[in-house]
Amino acid sequence: MTPILAVEHLRKQFGELVAVDDVSFAVRPGICFGLLGPNGAGKTTTIEMIEGITAPGSGRILFKGAPVDAHFRERCGIQFQQTALPDFLTTREALALFARFYRRTLPLAELVQACALESYLDQYASKLSGGQRQRLLLAIALINDPDIIFLDEPTTGLDPQARRNFWTLIEQIKARGKTIILTTHYMDEAELLCDELAIMDRGRIIADGTPQALLRTHFDAMRVRLDRHAFTLTQAQWHEPMELREDAVEILSRDVASTLSALIARGVPLASLEVRPPTLEDLFIKLTGHALRN
Repeated sequence: MTPILAVEHLRKQFGELVAVDDVSFAVRPGICFGLLGPNGAGKTTTIEMIEGITAPGSGRILFKGAPVDAHFRERCGIQFQQTALPDFLTTREALALFARFYRRTLPLAELVQACALESYLDQYASKLSGGQRQRLLLAIALINDPDIIFLDEPTTGLDPQARRNFWTLIEQIKARGKTIILTTHYMDEAELLCDELAIMDRGRIIADGTPQALLRTHFDAMRVRLDRHAFTLTQAQWHEPMELREDAVEILSRDVASTLSALIARGVPLASLEVRPPTLEDLFIKLTGHALRN
């Protein structure tokens, strides 16, 4: 299957700073592909080169096997992290304005239903809540019925309920066969939405694959968590690897039953005990040494 998007040996330099250094990846049609990385990793520059905002220093970007061109701009949709809309345009008027920029557009009624905008059509854009505004910006990104959609940290600043509502919209869009390129600072979001992902650091891709495959490759233990006041043993006093947090200890256990037996035998209180598999947050910290934060 020909990738819908292929990035080959992409490079971008600003003076002495190499922002993107020989980056290559391919995106299959109909999936959500996540590009993750700490601030300064090069992911924003990479996305801007793909979108056509910044010219590559070298390398190739292919859309459906051909170099990107004006046709690509007609067939992609972009939701920027920050987009200015005229304050005194209503939702309905904003959609009508952006529809005029394209030769091919989705019917207004379909966009409104897909992004749950029915109750806000005659409300000024400046009066929309954070979640309502993001749904409007998503509708604008979908207005030309694109094959591929770029979502740049679309849920930053939203409350938990608005984030979950937005996730549902993204899942519905993917179910229609659209391809989504997602950047996010929320690991639970990436783990839920992304079929495949790439992690960047210092301008290079340091890991890529499905979330499940990456976790299997890099971890072979469960994480047993206890409050620091409950577990007072040092690493020298305990037989398994462990990580010290500010308020907790996480034991890396390959045999949870054996670990629990040892804790009971040592008289460790288990009231605060939590057992969980490793997450993308754990993977990110292991690979880059950075916690992913807004």
